[in-house]
Amino acid sequence: MPKLSFDPELLPIESVGGEAPLEAARLSVDWLRRHFAAPPSWQPEVLDESIGRRPVMIAASVLIPLVARADGLTMLLTRRTEHLATHAGQISFPGGRAEKVDVSPVDTALREAHEEIGLERRHVEIIGQLPDYLTGTGYHITPVVALLTPPFELRADAGEVAEIFEVPLAHLMNGAHHQRLSIDLPAGGRRSFYAMPYQRYFIWGATAGMLRNLFHFLRA
Repeated sequence: MPKLSFDPELLPIESVGGEAPLEAARLSVDWLRRHFAAPPSWQPEVLDESIGRRPVMIAASVLIPLVARADGLTMLLTRRTEHLATHAGQISFPGGRAEKVDVSPVDTALREAHEEIGLERRHVEIIGQLPDYLTGTGYHITPVVALLTPPFELRADAGEVAEIFEVPLAHLMNGAHHQRLSIDLPAGGRRSFYAMPYQRYFIWGATAGMLRNLFHFLRA
């Protein structure tokens, strides 16, 4: 995939989600475990890029890692290196395409997280999954949600990951921080997506779309 023909950080904000932030009680480890164990009825938000399906989609998984810090849950994210063929320099979850050795989407997410950021499986508690997400770049992604309890050590694969960082979950689970952006693409068609800026990090595209669905699920 060629590099982006636009800079998403320069686009005007079209609208803001605007929903109230999640109450503090829903941002606790015990509440999350119960919510995923007995999921409520809810509807994911389907964004433009997930409407279309290519003739051949690439199966992939990402790990959505929630870190149980003493001062509250955080979301662990990565910034991809600039030289990658797809999504170069973008903020993403640890993850990647499924391989023949993987026995399930969860196995894919755990293997990729170990390869990309050195996360050992013994530190990971899988608590559930979100609805599959289709990207305009042809990936069919299974988002696997997990709890991580420190201490643990991480090491970035320098070939894929430029940086590993954490964002307070409370910041991401606040509709006031969910910006809606749109772009008219040179090849035709209008693409809309979410962005969730935090400090110097611009979280957007598929990563923000999956975070938006996590928000809807936890609100339900």
